[in-house]
This record gives sequence, structure tokens and C-alpha cells, in this order.
Amino acid sequence: MQLFTPPFAKLLSLAAVNFLRTPTRSVCALLLLALLALAAGLGMRAPNPPDEPRFALAAKTMVETGHWLIPQRGSEVYAEKPATFMWMQAAFYALTGDLDIAFLLPSLLAGLLTLWLVADLAGRIWRPRLAPWALAALFISLQFGLQAKRGQIDMSLTAMTTVALWGLLVHFLRGPNRAALMLAGFAAGLGTVTKGVGFLPLLMLVAYAGWRSYARRGHADPATGGGWGGAGWLIPAFVGGAMIWLAPVLLTTWWNDTPELRAYTQELLFRQTGTRYLNAWHHHRPAWYYLQVIFTLWLPGALLLPWLLPAWWRRLRRGDLRYWLLLGWALLVLLFFSASSGKREVYIFPALPALALAAAPLLPGLLRLRGVRWTLRIYIGVVSLLGGLLAVGGWVEAPAVLKLTERRALDAADLQRLLLGFALLSGSGLIALIASRGRRIGTSLFGFTVMVWISYGLLLGPALDASSSGKQLMAEVGERLPAEAELGIVDLKEQLLLQADRPVQDFGYRQPLAAQWVGAVEWLNHAPQRRWLLVRKADLPDCLSTARLQPLGRANRVEWSLLPGHELAPSCAATLRQAADAQPSSDRPPAADE
Repeated sequence: MQLFTPPFAKLLSLAAVNFLRTPTRSVCALLLLALLALAAGLGMRAPNPPDEPRFALAAKTMVETGHWLIPQRGSEVYAEKPATFMWMQAAFYALTGDLDIAFLLPSLLAGLLTLWLVADLAGRIWRPRLAPWALAALFISLQFGLQAKRGQIDMSLTAMTTVALWGLLVHFLRGPNRAALMLAGFAAGLGTVTKGVGFLPLLMLVAYAGWRSYARRGHADPATGGGWGGAGWLIPAFVGGAMIWLAPVLLTTWWNDTPELRAYTQELLFRQTGTRYLNAWHHHRPAWYYLQVIFTLWLPGALLLPWLLPAWWRRLRRGDLRYWLLLGWALLVLLFFSASSGKREVYIFPALPALALAAAPLLPGLLRLRGVRWTLRIYIGVVSLLGGLLAVGGWVEAPAVLKLTERRALDAADLQRLLLGFALLSGSGLIALIASRGRRIGTSLFGFTVMVWISYGLLLGPALDASSSGKQLMAEVGERLPAEAELGIVDLKEQLLLQADRPVQDFGYRQPLAAQWVGAVEWLNHAPQRRWLLVRKADLPDCLSTARLQPLGRANRVEWSLLPGHELAPSCAATLRQAADAQPSSDRPPAADE
């Protein structure tokens, strides 16, 4: 009981404060809190669209078939992304045997690595005491947590990008460093064969060239940093990183030259890189789209831009190389993606660590300003209020919450879990506001962010999982069908293949829908008494409009039904064949979420 006496409690408090005042210890403590937040809920949900089921399905297929070189999506080759990220997921699946854990581990570890790299860089290019500030600035950004808790490529790409930035910054700011340059080149090459834009860290060479030109006009000392010496090592290191994936693919294509392999390599090396950027076929957005992303997904840091931008501009005018490299590179990334008509919010995500680094030395001073502190308190208050309104609205059965329940097909247990998550979010915000008195707003904001991701991981994500992942739908399909029944899916969704309790026949992902229906009807006709189709009612051809369907409910905001094979009209196959022949034979374009 003496542990709880006031003198002893005060002594423990002082010891904790002294421990955290050491930058290295503070970084370790923040990393542990980040791990707690980002790992919360690991294994409690299945892969959800967009993107997650596609990569997880390819990884699962690799392990089950032993064919790791070329990813498969159902019966087709998946050629929209290199296999590198799927190799990571497959390795963790082979290690753990649990896909619901394995598909998230690459992003979790990449997130922690990125946080550590940012903290380490802050200690190197600024001062050691700013390392925790840089880590915290990155962690509290909404998009960072979202990507670290999703099974998508972008968190792993960002980690590779940050490794490359680490090498370039160490060289340019701390003196000539061949090893750092080679690490940067290798990470950029590996990032390029993870997602085509992994070469973007090399744009820092452009930022450095701009600073050199500015310095020669007398605005800075051009002798600062490591200079161009050794920059040639970037090229062989880049090639080495790229060869991790490229070498086995090219060698296999050379030894076993098939039309399928040639089409796979050409799709990845040309259409999914140059064509995707120069002539995007989806995700069309206006040129200012990324401003919207910055002022939503980069909260709460975006709220500090009225203070950060003038301070950054003054330092750029003074010719500070550190700001030229960090901000110049981030601006080049923004311009690069803004120039393309195809835009997604995750494209500019790799620039966020650089901006957190650029903000770190200014944050201690900014948080002393009353306007900054109140801005951040308002942010916490708004998020807390929204969580509270949603929780109360659910318990009093407000129309908006009932509409969400219906659209997401939530059962009573999942609805209660969702509302509890909103309530925890709201309560955490309230506690953070109370604790933010004086100048403790930074600590309160970090703690609130930890609770946001714990709430999401343990309650909000799992509550929406049954409908989003297709788990609920495919469980209903399994109950409806006899054990010996065969199942096919028209216009397949990868999450349905993952959640099926039996082998599933698909009819091609990239095939036009009319051609898929031709294949599906022919497949049904071979064994109509034991074969069934899972279909979306809205996709039914006219010749099947009178068939007796078995409604299943909603999943991913779509109504699904089962079509028994014996319900086919004899003339339907011929009608569908004529309709398919009348359509162009080109492949169906990739899905909008790729």
C-alpha cells in the first residue's frame, strides 16, 4: 500500500519525467506507444476493399501453390503491381499461418521503421532533443495511422522512400558518405519494384541542384554538405535494388518465353508505369485535388500551416540547405503527381515524413503560442464531439445512424461495438482536452491519437468487418448451399474468394461483363443441378431477369443473390453469346481502386 502514498507517487512521477527528458528514451517510449496503437486489433479483421483483398489473395495463393514469381488473382495473372509487397505478406502468412495477421504486418513494421528513421534523422540534421518532436509530428497525422493499419502497398513504399531520403540527407548534410548513397539508391530501386513511383527520392538531387544554384548567387555557402562526390554510386545501387524483383522475372521470361509472361512484363514495365502516369484511365481529379488531401488527411498538422509556411519561407530565403532538401523534395513530389490527371490520396503520402522533419525544429516554439494551442484543442474537441454525436445517435436510433446500419448491413452486436468505439473516441478526446491545460497540448494530442487508433483497431474496424470483408455474405452462401454444390462468381470481388468455404470458379477479372456471363452460363449448363452462381441482381442479363433468385442481402453496399443452375432458360446461352460478340474484344480496364 505504500506504493500509493503521496510522497512515493511524487517520486515515481519525477523519475518518469527525468527518464523521458532523455531524447533517446523519449523516442523509445513514443515508439512503444505507437506500437500499442498501430498493433491494436491485429488479427481482428479480414482484408477490406480497396486493395487489401487483392494483395492478400495473391499472397495466399503464392503460399498454397508454391508459385511466388507471378501473382495470381483467381484464374488470371495479376499484372497491375510487382510481386514485392505480396512476397512480404506471403512470407508472414507462411510464418504465422494466419492471413488476418499476416496481411497487416508489412504495413505495421514499415510504419514503425518510418517513425524511427524520422526520429533518427531529426537528431542528425537538427538536434537530438528534436527527435521525439519529429516522430510525434508524423504519428499524429491521420493519414499515417490509416496507412500503417491497412494492408496496402503505400506504407511499405513510404518506409523505402524514407530509407532513401535518410541516405541522401546524411550524405548531403553530414559530408561525403558513399555507404549512405548506396543505401539510398538500393532503397529507391527496391521501392520502384514495389510500386512504380519508388524512384521519387532521387528527385532530391534536383532540390540539391536548385540550392547550389541559389548558393552561387551569394545566398548561402556552396561548400556546405557532401556535394556531388560519389553520387554516381546511386545508379548501380538503384539497379541492385530493382533486380530483387526484376532479375527473376526477366530470367524466367527469357528461359520460358510465353505470351502470358511477355504480356505480364510489358504490362508492368510500360502500361502500369509510363502510361498510367501520362494517360491515366481512372481516378481523374482536378489539379488542386491534393490541396484537399492535405487539409483533410494531413490533419492536425495542416492546421499549423499558417504559422509553418512563413517560417519555412524565411529559412529558405536564408539558404538553409536542410529546408531546401526537405521542402524542395516534398514540393517536387506534389508537382509530379499534380501534373497527372490520375490522382489518389495515397500518392503524395511518402512526402509526409519529410514535412514532419521540416516542422520539428519549429514545433517547440509554435506550441508556446496561444493561437496554436487553441487550434489544436479545437481539433480534438471537434473529433470528440463527432464521436459523441454518433454514439448518442446510435443509442437513440437517429435516422442517420440507422441509414448507416442498413447500408453496412450491421447486426446488433456489430452496431453496439461500433457505438462503443465512438464513445471511447469521444471520451478520450474529453480527457485529452482536460489534460491539455497550460502547455501540455502536444502530449495530450499524442495521447489522443494513440486512443484514436486503439478505438479503431479494437472496435470500429472489427464492427464494420463482417460486411466490408464479405465474411458475412460468404457465411450465408455456405449455409444456403449443399456441401457438394459448386460455386461460381460473375464480376468477382477478391474478398469473396478469400472468404469462400469452397473452391470458387471465376470467369476472368479483366474480361468484359458480357463475356463473363457467357462463360458462367456455359459452366452452369455442364452440371445445372449442382452448380450455382453468386451474382449482383443489377448485373443480370435480360434473358435471366425472370429467373428465381435467392436474395442474400448486402455486402460492400451491393445486393447479392444466388442463381441456381437449373433456373437457366435454354435460349439464354445463345443470346448472351450474340451480345458478347457484338462488344469490343479488348480487356476490361482495371478496377477504380487499383
